[in-house]
Amino acid sequence: MLHELPAEKAYRVLESGPIVLVSTRASDGRANLMTMGFHMMMQHDPPLVGAVIGPWDHSHQALSETGECVLAVPTVDLAETVVDIGNCSGDALNKFAHFGLTPAPAQTVDAPLVRECWANLECRVTDDGWARRYNLWVLEVQRVCIDTAREETRLIHHQGDGRFSVDGDTLDLAERMVKWRYLMDR
Repeated sequence: MLHELPAEKAYRVLESGPIVLVSTRASDGRANLMTMGFHMMMQHDPPLVGAVIGPWDHSHQALSETGECVLAVPTVDLAETVVDIGNCSGDALNKFAHFGLTPAPAQTVDAPLVRECWANLECRVTDDGWARRYNLWVLEVQRVCIDTAREETRLIHHQGDGRFSVDGDTLDLAERMVKWRYLMDR
């Protein structure tokens, strides 16, 4: 039996990428965090990420002003904090301090890394042409840092409407990726 969802719920089927925290630093020096589930890899070389950040997000202004951010990838142990970060605004709250997260200096951007996250991707806006129309920013990844000492590495994936899935077993089919072998780093 097939169950039909309204078209506006398409994200519940397609958006299963890991939740990220977007870290920005405004021109006045204030750092902010926001939770984001709507993002996608766009290409490998250069590494481009599409990210939906609209004017309803406090981080939008900082991204517009500075053209840079960090995409911090939290693990399942931070799931409740990640949801709570998404339920408040940085216009009146220092989210790093309030949620006990540690800002760390990045090497290529002024926005801070999030020390408690498994991975941090330093990004610069490479194309904002779609931002005015679709709130879609094209970010070029400048640097990726992975915390290899971190024991918890399971990522959380947004399924919409407050539902999440957690990484589980990995299915490794790298040997079958013959057409794309040049992209693999083994």
